[in-house]
Amino acid sequence: MKQSAELIVLSTTKVGESQLVVHTLSKEFGRRGFIVRPGKKTSAALFMPLSILEADVVENPMSQLWSLKDVSALDALGGIRGNIHKNTISLFLAEVLFRTVREGAYEDGLYEWCVRSILTLDALEGDFSNFHVLWLLDFAAALGFRPTFQDMLPFAGDDAPLFKQLLTSEFTEAMLVPMSGSKRTDLCESILRYLEFHTDQPIRVKSLSVLRELYK
Repeated sequence: MKQSAELIVLSTTKVGESQLVVHTLSKEFGRRGFIVRPGKKTSAALFMPLSILEADVVENPMSQLWSLKDVSALDALGGIRGNIHKNTISLFLAEVLFRTVREGAYEDGLYEWCVRSILTLDALEGDFSNFHVLWLLDFAAALGFRPTFQDMLPFAGDDAPLFKQLLTSEFTEAMLVPMSGSKRTDLCESILRYLEFHTDQPIRVKSLSVLRELYK
C-alpha cells in the first residue's frame, strides 16, 4: 500500500552502503523516519535539512520502518541553498525540530507552520540575522505555549529588555533589532531552556555554536 505525502527533511542517518533513514515531518505522519535508497532518480542532495519533498510512502507490513519512492522537491529553495548564512540558519532550525518533536508525535498545524517559515526564510532579503531567534519564539507558540514577556523572565537573565523588545515588536521591526552574534546565541539558549521546561526533555543543539561563529 502506498500514498502520496509532502514531507520536510529534518535529518538523515546512513544505513549500510546504499540506504538512508530520512527523518521527516509531515501533515499525514507527523515526525517519522523512512528508508530511502538514493540513486540516479533520487539524488542524496534532495535530503538536505528543511527540504520540502513530495513522495510516495510505501508501507511495509513486516516493519514499522516504511520507505519513500518517487521523491521530488516541491521547491528548490534557491534563496537558502545559495546563501551560506541562510543555509546555516536552516541547519539550526532543522536540528531544533529534530531534537524537540518526538518520533511518532503529531502536532496539529505544525507542518503547515514549518512550510511557511521555510519559504519565508528562503524569500527574505536584506538583514535576516535575527530570523532564527524570532523563529524559536514562534516555534514555542506553534507547539502550544506562546511565550509572553512574563513567561520569559525566569529564563532571560540580563537579556530581559531585549526579550521585551522582540516580543512587543512587529516581525519587520524585530528583525532589525541590533545585536551581536553572541547575543543572538544567548537569546536562543534562553528560549531553548524555555522549550525544555515545557517539553520536559533536554534539547541539545550543536549547530547553535556554528551560528555563533558565523555571526561574530
